[in-house]
Amino acid sequence: MTTSNVNKAENADRFSRLEDPASDFPFYNGSPARISNRQWLFVVAMVVPGLLLLALPIPGPIGVFWQFVPAIVLPGLPLLALAYVAPGHWKGLFGKISGREVRLMLGFALLNIIISMSIGTLFNAATEVTSNASTAQLSGLDTAERMAFFAKTIPQLFGEEVITLLPFLALLQWLSKGRGVGRKGAIIGAWLITSLFFALIHLPTYDWNWVQCIVVIGSARMILTLAWIMTKNIWVSTGAHIVNDWLLFSMTLLGAMMVN
Repeated sequence: MTTSNVNKAENADRFSRLEDPASDFPFYNGSPARISNRQWLFVVAMVVPGLLLLALPIPGPIGVFWQFVPAIVLPGLPLLALAYVAPGHWKGLFGKISGREVRLMLGFALLNIIISMSIGTLFNAATEVTSNASTAQLSGLDTAERMAFFAKTIPQLFGEEVITLLPFLALLQWLSKGRGVGRKGAIIGAWLITSLFFALIHLPTYDWNWVQCIVVIGSARMILTLAWIMTKNIWVSTGAHIVNDWLLFSMTLLGAMMVN
């Protein structure tokens, strides 16, 4: 097969209108490093301790600093595991941040809010909606506590991107290389499965409202992952996630202040 035919075959297996033409996902195809399925299993397993630390009422020292520990552990352990199995190449998740990337962060955040609020409104009309307890408590905090709350969300939301996108890459490799699924099909499969996973880990946050988590939270996750699929840059999806949540937090806080 000639080089031009190879390039045509590769381009045919890309979502040309969604993906940046000059980039590809790291690791799943052996670049910049090859990671075996067993090594991916180890990396993905390191997601669990961070989730447990966030979800379970584990006693610890009292103070603002210690509130940041679970938020830092959440991305820290999987990234350390990635650095262990792919020495020197863990930065493959990250790309540059320029004006374009900032615009994409804002654009995807606004798109996510529009779609989430639309789906949420329809969902609210059909059944009962459970509020986010931590967001509801925000109005009861003083200024310093609110600043700490917003600051803590930065590593935590970055962590949510890490624990979603590393399994995405593991599934992408397993589906495309291990199961013989085409690249497009593998992307869609990894996209759907990790969005469902993201929705399910939010069940404790929303009082185990399964339908709300799968429909509303899962849809929001798909938009955030779309930013990753387009750019292959975790900074873009993280920035969109932070802007999205901060706007929602601010709207909730402003609404509570107006009522009071």
